[in-house]
Amino acid sequence: MQTRPRLVTSIPFWVLVVASVAAIAGGLAIVLNGITAMEEVLNDPNATVVQVYVGQSWVVVGAAVLGAGAIGIALVLALAAATALVRRPDVAVESIDWNSDDESAPEAFGAAPYAATSTVPAAATTATPLAVEDADIEVPSTTPAPPQAAAERHDEPRLDTGDDAARR
Repeated sequence: MQTRPRLVTSIPFWVLVVASVAAIAGGLAIVLNGITAMEEVLNDPNATVVQVYVGQSWVVVGAAVLGAGAIGIALVLALAAATALVRRPDVAVESIDWNSDDESAPEAFGAAPYAATSTVPAAATTATPLAVEDADIEVPSTTPAPPQAAAERHDEPRLDTGDDAARR
């Protein structure tokens, strides 16, 4: 009985939610911190070029992290919508009657119950050999082999006598 877990109990779903929210919060903190630093530096007449232009780079990095978090939230919402639209098959659960004396479990193939006084199991029955057929030929296994297949003896062992003139 294989069923997909509910989305609420799915660990990867919650990892995506937490990572997306963390990326949004981190990206927003970087962007706001960078903008505040740029405002302070731009209003300062003694600011250096490095102080002004590094703030812009940090704002771009923060915006990228913020955008990745927003994409993650969009994926979470799309996954939740897709899960809500897909209907799950009904799973039938069989209840066990523990008060019943009927043992309906099948015994192992070829196993016989032990006699009360004997410690040796009964002899195993021999199984009939399986007929192997070509996968792409649809012929029942009861059909006799064609004459050319009966004439060729591929399965018989051949002894090499060493006097085969054709191989020399």
